[in-house]
Amino acid sequence: MAEKIEKQIHNLVEDILEDYGHGRAVDKINKYTDPDKEVIIDIINKMQKIIFPGYFRDKKYRSYTATNNVYVLVEDVLYNLSKQIAKVLKYITNNSNIEENKKQAECITLKFLHQIPKIREYIDSDVQAAFDGDPAAFNKDEIILSYPGLYAIMVHRIAHELHKLCVPLIPRIMSEHAHSLTGIDIHPGATIGRYFFIDHGTGIVIGETTIIGDHVKIYQGVTLGALSTRGGQSLKDVKRHPTIEDNVTIYSGASILGGDTVISKDVVVGGNVFITSSVSEGIRVSAKTQELNYSGGLGIK
Repeated sequence: MAEKIEKQIHNLVEDILEDYGHGRAVDKINKYTDPDKEVIIDIINKMQKIIFPGYFRDKKYRSYTATNNVYVLVEDVLYNLSKQIAKVLKYITNNSNIEENKKQAECITLKFLHQIPKIREYIDSDVQAAFDGDPAAFNKDEIILSYPGLYAIMVHRIAHELHKLCVPLIPRIMSEHAHSLTGIDIHPGATIGRYFFIDHGTGIVIGETTIIGDHVKIYQGVTLGALSTRGGQSLKDVKRHPTIEDNVTIYSGASILGGDTVISKDVVVGGNVFITSSVSEGIRVSAKTQELNYSGGLGIK
């Protein structure tokens, strides 16, 4: 019996290996030349420790060794991120010189690392926005340690800076990691201002060319998307997603679509509305109350 199973396994392996020979996307076999997703996730975790040194620091480091701790973290991110960037430069350059790619990757990584104070400034404003905007928030510690919306925003702030430096693939791996953990899908190309608050967050989608101003608050199930993607690759680099100006609140289930759609300052967008045209400043948009039917009982008490 064991010999029969072994023979079947052997035949299966041979069939699979033969199936690898068709030259399709799924047939590609890499010899450690593609980015390592686990390393990229580890970079996110180390960036989180740099951004929030008192919350996610390595326990083996005490407070008086903060300088050494940050030094080690930055050095680690520099080494690992530059290594991963060197692997993905092949997608935007025809340069096959490994040493030149390594130098370029290191230069890009250093530019990114110089943005850490700016990233921290924006994230601090996001923490404040969450505390100001959520009466259920006990304190800022609770927000930093447990709010999925803040985590998704933090990862976006990191990924967006890499996106601006034209780093391929890695920002998207970062954003999809956050998406898988939080249910919040923010494309790294989206531009998001200060004091951004995501309340609850599950099911939120923010498209690549979305522009969001300061002091914007959105709830679960909101889509900031494109009117149509049937054009496929021909729509690349086209403004497909809406612009949300300052001090806008968007309630749960709302869909705002289209690159020409502008939601102006101080607008409140009600739940479950569908918007494909611009809204003037200070307007409150809401859907008509649905007519409810009750059957099998006495209805409303």
